[in-house]
Amino acid sequence: MPRVLVSDKLSPTAVQIFKDRGVEVDYLPDLGKDKDKLLEVIGQYDGLAIRSATKVTEKLINAATNLKVIGRAGIGVDNVDIPAASRKGIIVMNTPFGNSITTAEHAIAMMFALARELPEASASTKAGKWEKNRFMGVEITGKTLGVVGCGNIGSIVATRGVGLKMHVIAFDPFLSDSRAQELGVEKVELDELLARADFITLHTPMTDKTRGMINADAIAKMKKGVRIINCARGGLIVEQDLLEGLKSGKVAGAALDVFEVEPATESPFFGLENVIATPHLGASTSEAQENVALQVAEQMSDYLIKGAVSNAINMPSITAEEAPKLKPFVKLAEVLGAFVGQVTEEPIKEVEILFDGVTASMNTRALISAALAGLIRPQVSDVNMVSAPIMVKERGIVLSEVKRDKSGVFDGYIKLTVTTEKQTRSIAGTVFSDGKPRFIQIKGINLDAEVGQHMLYTTNPDAPGIIGLLGTICGQNGVNIANFQLGRNKPGGDAIALLYLDAPFPEKVLAELRANPKIASAKPLKFDVAAA
Repeated sequence: MPRVLVSDKLSPTAVQIFKDRGVEVDYLPDLGKDKDKLLEVIGQYDGLAIRSATKVTEKLINAATNLKVIGRAGIGVDNVDIPAASRKGIIVMNTPFGNSITTAEHAIAMMFALARELPEASASTKAGKWEKNRFMGVEITGKTLGVVGCGNIGSIVATRGVGLKMHVIAFDPFLSDSRAQELGVEKVELDELLARADFITLHTPMTDKTRGMINADAIAKMKKGVRIINCARGGLIVEQDLLEGLKSGKVAGAALDVFEVEPATESPFFGLENVIATPHLGASTSEAQENVALQVAEQMSDYLIKGAVSNAINMPSITAEEAPKLKPFVKLAEVLGAFVGQVTEEPIKEVEILFDGVTASMNTRALISAALAGLIRPQVSDVNMVSAPIMVKERGIVLSEVKRDKSGVFDGYIKLTVTTEKQTRSIAGTVFSDGKPRFIQIKGINLDAEVGQHMLYTTNPDAPGIIGLLGTICGQNGVNIANFQLGRNKPGGDAIALLYLDAPFPEKVLAELRANPKIASAKPLKFDVAAA
């Protein structure tokens, strides 16, 4: 039974979801604040469910020897060292939809409050003043709302703005024309948005490209009297530059739910009347907190029990519905990669993966990750589908994917081709009705070979006596052959043999085989499949 640690406060209903789905769970909501104690116990768990209090550092990840998945109840994963988790093969999930509406509504509320100066007006009235003429706000109807980032939350804000009779313009590198039309917004470049918007609201993730995107240069491009709302990430704004803009009057007001350093117990913004500040309340509604807690429990349970992957930051998603159908092809992709990885000794420069027929319509990102994991595992034993793509990228290997309609007798197959300085190698395979992977082509030579745990791969010129030679050497040394497959490209040309063995091929027998002039090469292989 997989075991999960919940180290931050989570809904009791979420904890019960783990239990109901067959996951053992330890609910220790204050443990995330105790770094030393968390470091001491983390090695016992397969999963870690967190909010924002637990800091998942590289040191913690290195101590998490059994950890398979980290689930963040919320959108932001700034408190997780994702590169370190990926290198260790740990899936990092978040819950991007559970608090989208809540955060979007908070941004809209901040916009209203900013337009009508509500917090200052409320404080003044409660102080016994009646300063009706002091608080002269602006209407939002007819104003231009600039939405930076039009993903889950930004798109909700955009549609709310349209409903409020605002003219909504949006900047997002991934926003398509059809999606913009569907939302009823005008798609523009960032500089145009900065120049035209009366209100600018930020809804983009924190990346190297977006960090500090609202700086002095950006503010200089804005119209005088612009109002800025940030309910996304504090680091998107250079706070000193915004402060200068507010003091100069270029920026009429700002509504900030997030800050560069949190908790923000002191800030120069707090002394300004034209700034509204809230303590990172974007996702703080009872509905949202419950939603993200339930969602992370369901996602982690589905992965640990069924192998389904959803909302992962560092791995392709695999739905619970497609997981059973995809599983045998994931294994196929892995053994294809493992075959090439074991027979290739020189550095790999390029990898091409071809998906033919039904495989082309599958979740090919997951299949590619599996193939790369098999390819690298002979050199790095603890690699998996999460860490393999990163390792391939770090090694400078060029990866390409090809999809095509059915082109042969098989409903679908996968072909892996790798290129080194010296040669190109290829292998293709498919899955039969029994769900087991089969090799169907090696070096362009057709054959039909079941994949076994222990195998021997040989190459030789096509000549009489090879079958007898292999059988004699194996028989004389007590090596039992479970299955024997042969193939050649033409009579008298290149030939290959694949022997499915009951046990690993002995080194001394391998030396004898390699010494025979009729054998060009001989390579023992091992695959992570159950022995027949």
